[in-house]
Amino acid sequence: MSAHDNPSHKPATRLVNAGRRPEWTGTGEHPAAVVSPPVWRASTHLYPDMTALRGGHVHNEDGRFYYGRRGAPTQWALAEALTAIEPGAAGTVLYPSGVAAIAGVLLAVLKPGDVLLMTDNAYEPSRTLAGGILKTMGVETRWFDPTSLPDFESKICDRTAAVLLESPGSLTIEVQDVPAIAALCRARGITSIIDNTWASPLGFAALKHGVDITLMSLTKHVGGHSDLMMGSASAGAEWYDRLRRHSQQLGTVVSPDDAALALRGLRTLGVRLERETQSALTIARWLDARGDVARVLCPMLEGSADHELWNRDFTGGCGLFSFVLKGGTSAARDAFIDALSLFGIGYSWGGFESLATPLDPARVRTASRWPLAGMEAADQFGVRLSIGLEDPTDLIADLERGFSAWAAA
Repeated sequence: MSAHDNPSHKPATRLVNAGRRPEWTGTGEHPAAVVSPPVWRASTHLYPDMTALRGGHVHNEDGRFYYGRRGAPTQWALAEALTAIEPGAAGTVLYPSGVAAIAGVLLAVLKPGDVLLMTDNAYEPSRTLAGGILKTMGVETRWFDPTSLPDFESKICDRTAAVLLESPGSLTIEVQDVPAIAALCRARGITSIIDNTWASPLGFAALKHGVDITLMSLTKHVGGHSDLMMGSASAGAEWYDRLRRHSQQLGTVVSPDDAALALRGLRTLGVRLERETQSALTIARWLDARGDVARVLCPMLEGSADHELWNRDFTGGCGLFSFVLKGGTSAARDAFIDALSLFGIGYSWGGFESLATPLDPARVRTASRWPLAGMEAADQFGVRLSIGLEDPTDLIADLERGFSAWAAA
């Protein structure tokens, strides 16, 4: 850890300083250093002599040269910085995508015959893993309603080995009672895992709330510029070493160029999240006041179903939320999205640019209903928004054009 990366520093200060060890940005042999660790591209790491070669492989940890697949200062700096902003973490493992992080962790935790409990609002690729690789290896997945603690508890059996949470969910944005679920898991020896991409550790300190392993798609907020793919998993000492060794056995590695981009994005993560959150709340309030909107799915919104839980556990938000149109048709919803000019039409989120995609969660629901309770059967056509760094006034004007196209369709 860098001498100026003080554990007592606030998150914003740690974002700036973490991962900037002097030996990675410059050494005492040189009169000056660079601000950010350079991009170290190397497959081969050289030893000065045979004694060093024979001793090098003993130290299986970040920060020691061995071979390119084990990383070098660029990757180590990113992992160390992510660990520094994750309270309770002993270390962080990097993966080439968010889905790779989810798969890598589940494969490290589960074995044939195990039962995995998965929240019903999980990211669709997580569900695909459950019905694909995990099913093939003999792992049974059971789904539970993300808003019902009794439903979760009822699904536990003596073969339950792990639970995968996603709070808020990245489509319908429900908040789960993560501390309560984590406590139930710990009492029963079940490993708790959370996809914490929505809030990041700046908005929800997952390990401090009792979770064993926390995941992020660094493609989203950490990258911040829609130009890289990467994932991460952070954990306490009990799990970190196992995750790292399993990842190394799979040959998992991220490129130093992408790691440098992620480090660059990490430095401005706090200010970007703050701006996106403020803009998202402004737009969510505007949508909530409209008669042609059936429901705004945003826990940050005052009076929303999950606002009390969100307010209790979270210290920050982000720009991702959804809303459901009042009636209409699929074609009318298409017209709404097609009429937008500032919102791009594309998957992912968390970049500097705003995005809009159709929301159709019914096909990926097993243990919970859609439309949600209190909504009419006709109110099933939703839109997911990722609010970027544009002025919210301009984004609202763009959405107004979408509503005009929707009404005319």
